[in-house]
Amino acid sequence: MKITIKEIAKEAGVSIATVSMILNNKDKSITDATRMKVMSVVKKYNYVPNAMAGSLVTQRTRIVGLILPDITNPFFPGIARGAEDKANESDYSLIFCNTDDRLEVEEKYIESLTKKMADGIIIAHSSNSVKMSEILERCKVPVILIDRDFKSNNTLGKVLVNNLEGAYKAVEYILSKGYKKIAYLSGSLKTQTALDRFSGYKNALSNNGIVYNERIVKFGEYKTDWGKDGVNKLLSEKEDFDAIFCGNDLIAIGAIKELKEKGLNIPHDVGVMGFDDIYMAGLIEPSLTTVRQPNYNMGYKAMELLLEILDKNGKAPRSNVIKSITLETEIIERHSI
Repeated sequence: MKITIKEIAKEAGVSIATVSMILNNKDKSITDATRMKVMSVVKKYNYVPNAMAGSLVTQRTRIVGLILPDITNPFFPGIARGAEDKANESDYSLIFCNTDDRLEVEEKYIESLTKKMADGIIIAHSSNSVKMSEILERCKVPVILIDRDFKSNNTLGKVLVNNLEGAYKAVEYILSKGYKKIAYLSGSLKTQTALDRFSGYKNALSNNGIVYNERIVKFGEYKTDWGKDGVNKLLSEKEDFDAIFCGNDLIAIGAIKELKEKGLNIPHDVGVMGFDDIYMAGLIEPSLTTVRQPNYNMGYKAMELLLEILDKNGKAPRSNVIKSITLETEIIERHSI
């Protein structure tokens, strides 16, 4: 039997406002006896509140959009799981959006989430472009950046890792193992994350008295196939290198596979180091020495930060970044270095 709030109020002998407050968990001033009376009627008729109607009253849908660049990359599901766990703890729902690192797809998702009245958006964006800035400026809900930094007046927070220091520590670790000619295989440099890792690589070489050699630095994609292609480029150009630092673990895994197919021993002939510590890093042979990013914690903290901002500001206009959280990386020693 379908029943309305008005009918629940009449049967329980209370006002419609009292029923509404109880159903929306705003009943601190209401006695336990009254609450029990109302809830017994709700249970009797198996009443389910209309979520859309509730959102019109509260101006909240309790929905957050999470926009990620590549859900097939094993690094990003950890972020998604952390965000989802925090959302569930706080009675929020999460909408996952995969962009394949394409700016036009990001724009579509941001507009769609805004129209669907999402309370906020967490995004790992595709590029540090003027277009990205324009898209964020038009966004009408609070935005939290995750994994990838970006200068924008329209974001309320950031959850990042120290990529510059992580890459620096990685190169110093490789040098400490006796390698001297360290090649670098990276994806594109269109994000601050990629730029910071590249800077960390160069700074570590310079501070250890090693001249930067652009001929052993190659840029492609953050994918396994590029790791293979990058190794082939280095070998075909007959450049002298004894180790490879990779911009992420997928590149490193591809590099290891190609080096082995070429008959090279890892780590005796060539050392390989990655960045991320995805689950596959410990499964390949030899297991991958890498820089661990706390991806689960990044997702959890980003959702926590967004909900904190929503509790304080609701959907108030944004100005400057309210809070930036930077998490540290950790070197995970295995057998590829």
